[in-house]
Amino acid sequence: MKLGSWERRPGRSAWPFRVALSTAVVLLAGACDSPVASAPAGPAAAVAPATAVVLPGTPAGVQLRWLIAAMARLPLSGAQVRAHFDAAFWAQVSPAMLNQALQALVSLRVLAIRASELSTVVADVAASDTGARAQVLLTVDRRGLISWLRISPAIPTPAPATWAGVDAALQSAAPQVRLLVADVTGGSCQPVHGLDPGTPAPLGAAVKLYVLDALGQAVAAGRVRWNQPLTVTKRLKSLPPGELQDEPDGTRVPVLDTAAAMTSLSDNTATDMLINLLGRPAVEAALTRTGIADPALDRPFLTTREIFTLKLDHWPALAKRYLAADQAGRRALLASTVDQAPLPPAAAAAAWIAPRAVTSLEYFASASDMCHVYASLATLFRRPGLAPIGQVLSLNDDGLQLDPAQWRTTWFKGGSEPGVLTLTFMATTRTGHSYVVTVLADNPTQPLDQATAIPVILTAVKEAFTLAARR
Repeated sequence: MKLGSWERRPGRSAWPFRVALSTAVVLLAGACDSPVASAPAGPAAAVAPATAVVLPGTPAGVQLRWLIAAMARLPLSGAQVRAHFDAAFWAQVSPAMLNQALQALVSLRVLAIRASELSTVVADVAASDTGARAQVLLTVDRRGLISWLRISPAIPTPAPATWAGVDAALQSAAPQVRLLVADVTGGSCQPVHGLDPGTPAPLGAAVKLYVLDALGQAVAAGRVRWNQPLTVTKRLKSLPPGELQDEPDGTRVPVLDTAAAMTSLSDNTATDMLINLLGRPAVEAALTRTGIADPALDRPFLTTREIFTLKLDHWPALAKRYLAADQAGRRALLASTVDQAPLPPAAAAAAWIAPRAVTSLEYFASASDMCHVYASLATLFRRPGLAPIGQVLSLNDDGLQLDPAQWRTTWFKGGSEPGVLTLTFMATTRTGHSYVVTVLADNPTQPLDQATAIPVILTAVKEAFTLAARR
């Protein structure tokens, strides 16, 4: 992705990401009972020649590309394992064990990317010699190192063919699920189908749509230019996901590239740079302007760095002080304490694996609210000079892969943290009809198994678009 004068450096980011592809061995590392296990090979089948699949331009995509290439040059050395896998992985899986498990996987090629979320990507692969297919799951930690690798026979996820099937699939993915499918062709949200769409839920990084809306308003008013340079500073650096936190202080990045990083990579530093540019009040005004039902839930509108500080710095003491205060007290605490604190270390973020106050200390909106912000962005997009809004939202479709013969564009923004998973889409058909599908999933007490949940949700979302367009 190169939208302006600043170009992302490959391999610099550390945002979590997984990949599932088809093969014939199971490798497990992390919170599993057996780090390495074998599975019977799937049936060999003739694989038709396919066009080259472009792997996601993410740290996990980089690691997947490395892994596919490395499997043609086995064995992996101990230095390679330590350079590409995190310590928890190679503490359980020795280079000898890894090489033994990978022996059957030489000459693989990627057939298709099934999903590419911030923490997960799902794809199909096949052995070039035998045609045997399989499923691969690859997860990277916050430093971009492989923390989980599973390669197993591909098991297709059946697509639900009815609204009841969509509901059942989504409800199998998480204890709490909200859904809205709406027609936004006329510029407003006309509900087609839903599951509790009006109840606010934790959003994670999907809240960045409100930052983008505030940015569009500022550009429309002439206060900001797309080519206006922003500066990476120590004060604005946040934790991954993203890449800008690794850039030297003083790096200049155009507004357009910053917005692209915020939407396609969910870059937290990019987000905070834009909030700093616009001002917190402007983003809070976007909440009201777009029609969020309860804007008070997101006031003060926290930067990502503030969220990390509250959830990682002396947890949970500082967070409890913040939650106990009224809105004025929270703003005062941000200015006097939270914003003065150093950025928490990456190690603290890596240790954050269980939900932390996701029902009280998060960003919140309902599925209906998310539809309203998409409708607002679509209106802005049609105004002169604001086409970049659609450009940045189209850079990453999360692996949804709607049929391009029917669907002209797909906009996406997702979000996640332990216990929270949000996937929101707006897609427009070739005939100009636009639909929004928003899924908000959460579990306040346990982390969600995103490796399982994301493929299920994406399959249900894809069918929801089909059912909505078929009406």
